[in-house]
Amino acid sequence: MKYYVYVLKSTMIEKHYVGFSTNVPRRLREHNAGKNRSTKPYRPYEILFIEAFDNKEGALSREKFLKSGQGREYIKKASWRNPPEADRLNTSPPMAGRI
Repeated sequence: MKYYVYVLKSTMIEKHYVGFSTNVPRRLREHNAGKNRSTKPYRPYEILFIEAFDNKEGALSREKFLKSGQGREYIKKASWRNPPEADRLNTSPPMAGRI
């Protein structure tokens, strides 16, 4: 099983959200449907970045870093380029499959 750390960007304001999941398409749908209290006011979101990990511990460690002060600065300064799977998820119909 793969584990993913993802960064979402609000299309309404300059707001980012960092999350962890084994199913990023499902999580993006949940965020955009307002099922997460912390992201609901800033919908809709698009995927800015995805990183895949072979183990849960590695993914959780990366998520923790990206949520830290240093990680937030890294997100702001990074020259992000959507990986192909993020581009596909951002333009696919709501019932997109797994990555």
